[in-house]
Amino acid sequence: MLKDSYLVGLIGSGIGPSLSPALHEREAGRQGLRCLYRLLDLDTIGVPPEAVGELLRAARLLGFDGLNITHPCKRLVVEHLDALDPRAEALGAVNTVVFEDGRAIGHNTDVTGFAASFARGLPDAPLERVVQLGAGGAGAAVAHALLTLGAGRVTVVDALPERAAALAAALNRAFDTGRAASALPERLPELLAAAHGTGGLVHATPTGMAAHPGLPLPAGLLHPDLWVAEVVYRPLETELLRTARAAGCATLDGGGMAAFQAADAFRLFTGREPDAARMLADLTELTGGAVAAPR
Repeated sequence: MLKDSYLVGLIGSGIGPSLSPALHEREAGRQGLRCLYRLLDLDTIGVPPEAVGELLRAARLLGFDGLNITHPCKRLVVEHLDALDPRAEALGAVNTVVFEDGRAIGHNTDVTGFAASFARGLPDAPLERVVQLGAGGAGAAVAHALLTLGAGRVTVVDALPERAAALAAALNRAFDTGRAASALPERLPELLAAAHGTGGLVHATPTGMAAHPGLPLPAGLLHPDLWVAEVVYRPLETELLRTARAAGCATLDGGGMAAFQAADAFRLFTGREPDAARMLADLTELTGGAVAAPR
């Protein structure tokens, strides 16, 4: 049932810099709605990621209409939900929960958010060979989006080899066998060399976030005939993007994914059609820079 007032929030770790509150509240205001968007930061509350189920139950009792879920809870939250959208079920990761008729239903808008951002920001990028760093919740969504966009082969690299292998196996079940593989971090030089001119690098780990600064791989592995796409958007200009740009790579920041996934979540929370371009402009203004523009 459509309402004119909504209470939603975000569960995650180190989410103080998140722009989700502003994106949702601004779009709601323009549509004549009232939206209160609250941050439920695990670090501030002082609870571990495994407490996501308790936070979910508390939010439901307090009358929340829905929640966004981010690192490190996108997979952990799944077992606490009553139902999953088919895409979220296939991914085993949820970034949006809607409370509906007494049930908590999980969705994943990261897939569509990344796909829309990539198509807009790197429309002509070759996708024959893609190397992806990170096999967590965001990584699952991004890899799914890449294969949907037509990537020939996505090789997932993660510090936890079993997690990368599990994601590759799930992708091969969902798409054609052989289009996804997993690899140990030691193989990055070989994998990125093979992707020169035929693909690029997608970064989908927390490295580069305000609370996790740094580079996720040696700078010397980046060369001009690779494109580099980032998932992190706070800061919008990560050390990886600065380094890649200095190396001559075409780059894509994480801002477009953040804006487009927020628009899809807004639709789920309110039942109203968001203006995604307007929300992208909001994110551009709030970050003080260009978003999802090819470089």
